[in-house]
Amino acid sequence: MASSDQGSSGAPKPVPGSYGLPVIGAVRDRLDFYYFQGQDKYFESRVERYGSTVVRMNVPPGPFMAKDPRVVAVLDAKSFPVLFDMDKVEKKNLFTGTYMPSTSLTGGYRVCSYLDPSEPTHTKVKQMLFNLLLSRKDEVIPTFRSNFSSLLATVESELAKAGKAEFNKLNDVTSFDFIGEAYFGVRPSSTDLGSGGPTKAAKWLIWQLHPLVTIGLPMILEEPLLHTFHLPPFLVKGDYKALYKYYSTAGKQALDMAEGLGLSREEACHNLLFATTFNSYGGLKVLFPGLLANIANGGEKLHERLVAEIRGAVAEAGGKVTLAAVEKMELTNSVVWESLRLDPPVKFQYGHAKKDLEIASHNGVFAVKKGEMLFGYQPCATKDARVFGSTAGQFVPDRFVGDEGSKLLQYVYWSNGRETESPSVDNKQCPGKNFVVLVGRLFVVELFLRYDTFTATVGTGLLGTSVVFTGVTKATSGPGSE
Repeated sequence: MASSDQGSSGAPKPVPGSYGLPVIGAVRDRLDFYYFQGQDKYFESRVERYGSTVVRMNVPPGPFMAKDPRVVAVLDAKSFPVLFDMDKVEKKNLFTGTYMPSTSLTGGYRVCSYLDPSEPTHTKVKQMLFNLLLSRKDEVIPTFRSNFSSLLATVESELAKAGKAEFNKLNDVTSFDFIGEAYFGVRPSSTDLGSGGPTKAAKWLIWQLHPLVTIGLPMILEEPLLHTFHLPPFLVKGDYKALYKYYSTAGKQALDMAEGLGLSREEACHNLLFATTFNSYGGLKVLFPGLLANIANGGEKLHERLVAEIRGAVAEAGGKVTLAAVEKMELTNSVVWESLRLDPPVKFQYGHAKKDLEIASHNGVFAVKKGEMLFGYQPCATKDARVFGSTAGQFVPDRFVGDEGSKLLQYVYWSNGRETESPSVDNKQCPGKNFVVLVGRLFVVELFLRYDTFTATVGTGLLGTSVVFTGVTKATSGPGSE
């Protein structure tokens, strides 16, 4: 591993960069971000231009949704963790960055993602989520296996009929049912929501995230429609109401617990809906296609290694998929972390400087004033060649295997914290961090208990990677072949 401590000595320097002319500069930069350069190139080109990974720039959406698009960007593995330090940054109303969606989309409440840990409600809501995850921990593996074995059976029937199977569509439906059943014991599709849950959830998500996405329309349509003004919340009111009804009924036990923590049932339910639908479901809509794409591109040799490891560990556990068996699967675990490193479900992090700060990067130490907005584009930090070497931008399945590999986990930041640290009520690290890693592992396990290998084509979708299965080879040995 290359050293990440060079070049940070000396007196603090002013942060280089430029915001351009008011309004015009921000709009021009927004067009670069979405249409002329794309996300990665947008940040990389500015690092190159100013010779620094700590740099002043505008970030989308800019006018007229964001009051102030100006940020100090931290774009390497060394500077990025300032965003996790609650002594240095405040996180109030910053979940989506320089703009905040209307609270009309969350029942009139500022939900947990928009709260700073210093706010009392943050502690209560995060504790509710910890309690929920703990109370359902024994249900995760069997619930995952029943839902995703059903998904793969559908993949096989679609392959037989049409020669291809679109994974993302199937995953959207399956992940929504899985999360509802895993957290509450009630599949949303078996309630009044029926099969409409994923569509209602996706629509509600877009109403919050549209300033940060492009959906492939011509720029002349997208700019005024998605990037200039908020979409009116009343257009998704019915969808939200239907989702709320499911959570208020299915989440009864969690809401009972929440009342014991001092939360009103109503506020708790809006938070439960947000954490489950936005954070968990929104995450799995991105995680599984990205993971599947990386494994597909890894080819047969990787598949053979995963088959041997997974079936061996499951056989040792008496043919059962257990938490202990999954923990022993070093390559499987590394594949999941590597996918989260390359393609984190949430790429942007923000924080207001609580005081005058000195931020160290590979290039030097920089002075930031109290109140300035700090911003991190996570892929720049987690593909830092000073840490991950010449293969930083590539998928290396066994990167985190062994003692040397495990030392790199501290630079995996997908959970809004280091992979080596744990979420608590005092920080903003994802409360479902361990849940996400576990279900990523279970996804790989399910694939290779069932198949010796598979083929797929990989493309780009609205929220990230899209994958289409083109062939599967059923398991010829071990627990998956029964």
